[in-house]
Amino acid sequence: MLSAALSLPFLLLGPQIRRAEPHAICISVATTTPADLTIELIGLDNYHIDQTCIELGKSLFLRFFSLRSESGFPTNQLISYQLQSAEDIDHSEFCYDGASTPRFIIPTDLTQVLHGSCRNPHHDSQDGLVAADHYQARSRDAGEFGAELLILSGDQVYCDDVAAPMLYNIHQVISLLGIYPDKGIDLTLPNTLEQQLYKRARYLPITPWRERDKTEFGYWLRKDWVHFTSLKAANHLIYFEEFIALYVLTFSSRIWSYLGDGLADLSLFTAKEQQLYQHEQQTIQAFSQALPACSRLYANISTLMMFDDHDVTDDWNLTAAWERAVYQNKNSRRIVANGIISYWLFQGIGNDNGEKTAALLPEFKRCLVKNTWQLTKFDNTIFKFDQWSYHLNCQPSVVVIDSRTQRWRNEQNFHEPSGLLDWQQLTQLEEALVGKDEVILVSPAPVFGVKSIEAIQAVFNFCGQPLLVDVENWMAHEGAARKLMQIFRRGDTPCETLILSGDVHYSFCFSVQARFSQRHNRIWQLTASGIKNEFPTKLLRCLNKIDSVLYGRFSPLNFFTKRWQMKVAKHTLVHNQNQHLISKSGISLIVLADHKLVSYQILHGNGQLSEFDLNKA
Repeated sequence: MLSAALSLPFLLLGPQIRRAEPHAICISVATTTPADLTIELIGLDNYHIDQTCIELGKSLFLRFFSLRSESGFPTNQLISYQLQSAEDIDHSEFCYDGASTPRFIIPTDLTQVLHGSCRNPHHDSQDGLVAADHYQARSRDAGEFGAELLILSGDQVYCDDVAAPMLYNIHQVISLLGIYPDKGIDLTLPNTLEQQLYKRARYLPITPWRERDKTEFGYWLRKDWVHFTSLKAANHLIYFEEFIALYVLTFSSRIWSYLGDGLADLSLFTAKEQQLYQHEQQTIQAFSQALPACSRLYANISTLMMFDDHDVTDDWNLTAAWERAVYQNKNSRRIVANGIISYWLFQGIGNDNGEKTAALLPEFKRCLVKNTWQLTKFDNTIFKFDQWSYHLNCQPSVVVIDSRTQRWRNEQNFHEPSGLLDWQQLTQLEEALVGKDEVILVSPAPVFGVKSIEAIQAVFNFCGQPLLVDVENWMAHEGAARKLMQIFRRGDTPCETLILSGDVHYSFCFSVQARFSQRHNRIWQLTASGIKNEFPTKLLRCLNKIDSVLYGRFSPLNFFTKRWQMKVAKHTLVHNQNQHLISKSGISLIVLADHKLVSYQILHGNGQLSEFDLNKA
């Protein structure tokens, strides 16, 4: 490993085109020095640039460029740009079709959108972002624009499910970049990282059974309440610098060449752990090799993001009981805050070009004292912040909702799942939909999911185990479900609503219409998950058969669901009329004409393509 900071490249991460509008553009990069850097839009003038630089380490500077023009930037055409600095920056690795600079589009009328979620670096599947990059490359080579917008709807990083080699790399990056440490957590961990690998779950905070409510069954079983409920928490991230390093490793293709080969001595591991480590090392290596293609994609397309649970931790805010246990514990609260703060820095600020999110920066910067983060006071600010949702004004308009921090808690039973949006947020969503002709609604969890899977989740919830099977569906909370269905049944909601969702690790296409309605308005539930993750294929086939038997078109069980007033049609694949659920990893391509859906495909990382038949269900 190259240990000298002077040997690091100046440009570490990016450029990433984030929010792009007719009068404002946000571009993010990360550099290893604070040297002067600016951006030029080639052939354009009459714009000014505001730059925000956030020092996260001795050799890590996160920068946001906000380019604004009162007269407006060109729309629906390619805009070329380049980074300018005294340092030598090679743009060739970011370019398509033989161009000398990267290029992007500011869309006002969307015709193609890429969408996906759930990108787990150490999953065995192929990376769907590579398929997206290849699609963009083919389009640009053919003289076409390709997709104008990339939407990532959750789990861009997995902070709770971390491979041991990745955690080892995270600590290399912390040392290499001198990322400033977080001293606000007081946990007793083994002295060396090697002793922590595969064992961190043992040291994460708990509520001892003696301190639990005596009305809870767990008290009488003498069972401690585990705060972090991920089944794969063996290497859960804890410290702020670890979250920051994970983002660098996930988004930067350049940092990997400065890392060592991994642990050479596996003697502290069991035989099973040694085998797992070696397998994870191979998958992580394959992930890193795909990153140049991903970096090129980010540099050439406007990218919008939203968090789901794994961006912070599994089951984040799933029940009021989970919230009570976690937020009343100093260490658990800080770990969750670290996940939210790191999301804000690497994803949130770019989503709104800092319009609301940048207001938090002055207080955050004051938390760096003598090269150490003292974030405890800032935690209150980040938890109170409620402006994660955002809209993009184009045709169709894009409405992205935060379904994690504004939940409708069950006040009667804290162990029941919370609604994904509370009444106030649902009312605001209603206002965003009413009066529009077409809307793209980004909901991290599907609104209209597979009924058999939701029924199984309901059974586990009835048995008091909602955390065991992630009861995250919209129908799990009575009030939220009914309010949402009322919104969709209104006569003045959009004629066509495209709901883009992920989370579930399989993909499908449903079309929905309100029963007994005089207006012909259609809802498309387009679920694409995961980019680099998969649902077990055999289990999915089994659940699909159960769904077909129990919830067929004429099944009376449909009338016992909370969405019985909505007629749901399942669309099958063009090449396989018996299949409507896809477990293979990939990313979706949504094609529009006159702002309406005309094609829905899944681009797989292995080069294959799955297309849904929109006419047959």
